[in-house]
Amino acid sequence: MDYIEIVLENIPVDQLELVMADLSLAGCNGFEELDNGGLKAYAEAGELNEKELNLIVDKYQLNHSLSNIKEQNWNAVWESNFDPVQVRDFVGIRADFHAPIAGVRHEILITPKMSFGTGHHATTWMMLDWMEGLNMAGKSAYDFGTGTGVLAIMAEKLGAKQVLAVDNDDWCIENSLENIQKNNCQSIDIEKVETGYQNKKFDIILANVNRHIIEANIHFLVDALAPGGQILFSGLLVDDEQPMRELFAQHGLQTEGVRVRNNWISILCR
Repeated sequence: MDYIEIVLENIPVDQLELVMADLSLAGCNGFEELDNGGLKAYAEAGELNEKELNLIVDKYQLNHSLSNIKEQNWNAVWESNFDPVQVRDFVGIRADFHAPIAGVRHEILITPKMSFGTGHHATTWMMLDWMEGLNMAGKSAYDFGTGTGVLAIMAEKLGAKQVLAVDNDDWCIENSLENIQKNNCQSIDIEKVETGYQNKKFDIILANVNRHIIEANIHFLVDALAPGGQILFSGLLVDDEQPMRELFAQHGLQTEGVRVRNNWISILCR
């Protein structure tokens, strides 16, 4: 399958999340942040709404360029640039072409593809950082926006008895299934969904998405939370903290803690 690569330049950090959210609505399903403040976005050939793309770049006054990329070339690029990730001595994330990571209690193997959640981004790193202190043994977990499946895999490794991982993107579903098998997981189910609605309750909910998706699905997520359960949010900027605290309080959630990394925040609620 061919993909279209869109390179956007000089995006202000406080607009990055908004740009990604708008690009998602235009058909993009993969993103890579660049060190120079830019962004690469990817859409399946034929799925990109170029009219919407032009409106987005005009809205944010961004320079951009488009090019075609082959699936096999994309994976080769990912592999050549993918470095292992380590969250202190808690967990290491690597591809199977890397050597084992010494000195970590847990290790997760992934196939690097065009999906969110490899651990490199601050939002995923913080989710894993929080999960070290969560009591997941014997609990049920709901990974909303699973991406690569890393958080679902981590939940099982921490003793969760039942894990449901969902996403709305076919590429993420395919990649997460591959990674779940690679890590010999037995307690994870994968579903493609369009919203956070579930007709069951979970002890722990993991939501590493973006502010707009959280706002659109907060009522579904709260309804899916078992009494006394916890929700761990990420994908939020520092400036989002106060409005998100207010949103969570409106839905009966109590904020238990906030962590910050590279201008991104993660919030734990009960």
